[in-house]
Amino acid sequence: MLTAVVSASVLLLSALPASAQPEPTVDPIDRYVVENDHPMGSQIAKHEGNQQMVLVPQDIGAQAVVYGIDVSGWQGNVDWAHWWGQGKRFAYVKATEGTTYQNPYFAQQYNGSYNVGMIRGSYHFAQPAKSTGAAQADYFVNNGGGWSRDGKTLPGALDMEYNPSGATCYGLSKPAMTAWIKSFSDRYHARTTRWPVIYTSTSWWSQCVDGDFSSTSPLWVARYASSVGALPYAWGFYTIWQYSSSPIDQNQFNGAYDRLQALANG
Repeated sequence: MLTAVVSASVLLLSALPASAQPEPTVDPIDRYVVENDHPMGSQIAKHEGNQQMVLVPQDIGAQAVVYGIDVSGWQGNVDWAHWWGQGKRFAYVKATEGTTYQNPYFAQQYNGSYNVGMIRGSYHFAQPAKSTGAAQADYFVNNGGGWSRDGKTLPGALDMEYNPSGATCYGLSKPAMTAWIKSFSDRYHARTTRWPVIYTSTSWWSQCVDGDFSSTSPLWVARYASSVGALPYAWGFYTIWQYSSSPIDQNQFNGAYDRLQALANG
């Protein structure tokens, strides 16, 4: 992982005399990740806070749950056997961002989660100020965001959260943001026959969107707390809840394993 690489470099440098210390080096791939990859939930944690504790998620309405994780380029090559041993049975892997970034670790993460037995899917970090929703849906599908009815592939997820480099809503009005999401969703559906899962937080959605996608897209809600709280308009229930990012992004699927399989099969 990138953090391990950087930490080891710092320890090694601290042992050298000041005059003898070389410039720290970072692998070009990891530098590319640092400069371009915004992981799922990174901006939500920044704006809404994140309870960095061992959480016991509680949803009294959930009859059964399945636990999973999500990863991006920041996790590097993932030890999937470890997470399987921790009881994780599904995973989402970042594929793309905007129309310029592809996760350099995507193949290891996407194929590795599948090979260990997980049901997995991919996600796209939206950059609505940079290009159209349709263009970003095409980029996503062309670079890992596709879907197949093999029982092990979840529909792609659209990551909608705070702008990492500007105005909260990317300079778009609520109607314009709603239109952008619809453009992405319609193109993704046309390309794959599936509607994308929409990942967001209730707070961001209420500030930036005025449309209703509850009849087509499953909701993946982010709230780093011990309960899921209020949901974005107008979803009556969530499909996935991201409840923590410690020690890795933690998620629970709202249903038994056969319902997770049903989501994969469409």
